[in-house]
Amino acid sequence: MSMSRIQITLGKQICRRARQRSGELGVSLAEYMRRLVTRDLVSRQVDVSCVFDLGSSEESDIANRKDLMIGAAFVSMMK
Repeated sequence: MSMSRIQITLGKQICRRARQRSGELGVSLAEYMRRLVTRDLVSRQVDVSCVFDLGSSEESDIANRKDLMIGAAFVSMMK
């Protein structure tokens, strides 16, 4: 994997807490930051298969209410 070097500025309190947390995890501060960024970027990807097989369609009007139903299912999964 190709790496790029970047520079960031953190407040003293945040920097101290980040170093403390990386030490608790047994990784470098750089590795800790890489993990945070990776987790943030990966968690934003939504698997569209999560909206299939959500339940029965008894007495529902899926043809006219599908957007509302999919939105409600998505919101309930994010909680």
